[in-house]
Amino acid sequence: MIRGDGGRSIRAVLDRICDKWTLLIVATLEEKRMRFGELQQHVPGISQRMLTLTLRNLTRDGLVSRTAYAEVPPRVEYALTPLGRSLIPPALALAAWAVENNARILESRAAHEEAGRKGAGPADPAPAA
Repeated sequence: MIRGDGGRSIRAVLDRICDKWTLLIVATLEEKRMRFGELQQHVPGISQRMLTLTLRNLTRDGLVSRTAYAEVPPRVEYALTPLGRSLIPPALALAAWAVENNARILESRAAHEEAGRKGAGPADPAPAA
């Protein structure tokens, strides 16, 4: 399944959902539909440009809907689609895995850096003879 097409399909989807902002936006929209400014306030550190680009991509991919209301001034709201909502359980599972394993990953990084400072190279096992 993973290598069926050389991984192209999976990479394309993971590139979209694993970027710096996508999961934060999806998690924020899980709560309720939001206007652009409200969404920007709930996603700390995101620039207007990055929010615009990420919402455009999520809308194009069918994860987020964009509804424009014919009012003065114009009002636009963003909401998760059913496809976007289906991303929540695997995203939560990934987040739980990250929290559960963060300490082990940090320990491994520190050991790797220490081995590099000592000139031992990476802390990989020696190949079998």
